[in-house]
Amino acid sequence: MRHVLKLLVALFFVAGAAHAQGAQERVITTTGQGSVATPPDMASISLGVTHQDEEAARAMMATSEGVTAILSRLSEAGIASRDMQTENIALRPLWSNRGSNADSPAQITGFVASNTLTVRVNDLAALGGILDLVVQDGANTFNGLSFGLQDPKPLADAARAQAVSDAIDRAGQLAAAAGVTLGPVQSISEQGGMARPQMMEMASARQMDMPIAAGELTVQAQVNMVFSIAN
Repeated sequence: MRHVLKLLVALFFVAGAAHAQGAQERVITTTGQGSVATPPDMASISLGVTHQDEEAARAMMATSEGVTAILSRLSEAGIASRDMQTENIALRPLWSNRGSNADSPAQITGFVASNTLTVRVNDLAALGGILDLVVQDGANTFNGLSFGLQDPKPLADAARAQAVSDAIDRAGQLAAAAGVTLGPVQSISEQGGMARPQMMEMASARQMDMPIAAGELTVQAQVNMVFSIAN
């Protein structure tokens, strides 16, 4: 009899815990979206100088001279030193007969030296002129161009506020449709961030006389919110 009583007590507590857990699960979960579109106010350019020569030292020297001229011209154009950064320096051999004939060993016939820079332009009105200047001074490699924002925080804050408002509105609609009363917020978490534009490939320096369209950037935010059900 004592064992039966203990079993009934245990079952009573398990049922009570399950009931309490079920009550806690009376929630509404929503996801809110927010976005703000704005024109960019800065651009990042990946450009460089590449030279080929029979001797490695001469290839590297020609490349270094070209980069020095570009850095000097960028400084004259008002680009601050903090907005210019070396991205990559490389020197590789050029081979002849490589893998074509087992009886004729491959030989190094020359060298290719390259130096790549990342340049940040905070005045988009000057972007086209700056591209023309660096081409004139020896830039013969362009890896891409991307647009951005110097201070994305105010727009990110606005997008985040929109996302929260959207999540609350969705929860209210769900509660009304279900015939229940929406309770207070139980939890909130954020996902996502600013959508950064992809690099726009430029095939050759001959394209630099074409207009550059900056378009718009979209700052996005996403939040997950959990609300209790009041009744």
